[in-house]
Amino acid sequence: MNYPQEDIKPYNSDGKKAAQVEKMFDNIAHKYDLLNHALSLGIDKGWRRKAIAWLRVFHPQKIMDVATGTGDFAIQAYHDLLPQLLIGTDISEGMMNVGRKKVKKIGLEHNILFAKEDCANLSFTDNSFDAITVAFGIRNFEDLDKGLLEIHRVLEKDGHLVILELTTPDRFPMKQLFTIYSKIVIPTIGKLLSKDNNAYTYLPQSIKAFPQGEVMKGVLEKAGFREVAFTRLTFGICTLYIATK
Repeated sequence: MNYPQEDIKPYNSDGKKAAQVEKMFDNIAHKYDLLNHALSLGIDKGWRRKAIAWLRVFHPQKIMDVATGTGDFAIQAYHDLLPQLLIGTDISEGMMNVGRKKVKKIGLEHNILFAKEDCANLSFTDNSFDAITVAFGIRNFEDLDKGLLEIHRVLEKDGHLVILELTTPDRFPMKQLFTIYSKIVIPTIGKLLSKDNNAYTYLPQSIKAFPQGEVMKGVLEKAGFREVAFTRLTFGICTLYIATK
């Protein structure tokens, strides 16, 4: 099935979305952390803590953080969960290179590994991980169904999936405020700090087009996940999805 966000690309209508997303994140990697925390007003740190807290009771030992970017979620997950293996995967070497420097600076370069992977064609064998996380990256998948099927494949039976994704609030006044913020504030700040005009115009478009709430729950169930649930955070700006294989 084709989802609306799969047709939204950072630069133009020509070429694959995955290649354009890779280029975009390579372009903004050096400013990504600054932009991310500025645009979320630091609230994203609390969202990450909630997602990781849900996993804590299961004591996962083999974790993959898909669309790991610069590794913020992976670093927090390692500190809180202390798994035997934690590998962050992404299509952008530029983003992961920033992440590699961060983990080396804090002495975790042997604990948190990074690997370039296409989420639609993962190189790992079946049942390789007991937990998989995706924080603010699933809307960038070129093929959502295929990406989720691959995640399901490499997850162990009874393993857990946690997804954090930005969403569009659906209630007054947050819905109206978010519309103004996403159409004016995000592109303006993004352009000023990253010098990539397209990246932060693409961001609100991809959020709006991505399946949300009950629709996303159905997408996860179609991919084979069970016990799927979701919680809206901060008036619906972000949604936490949880699921079990």
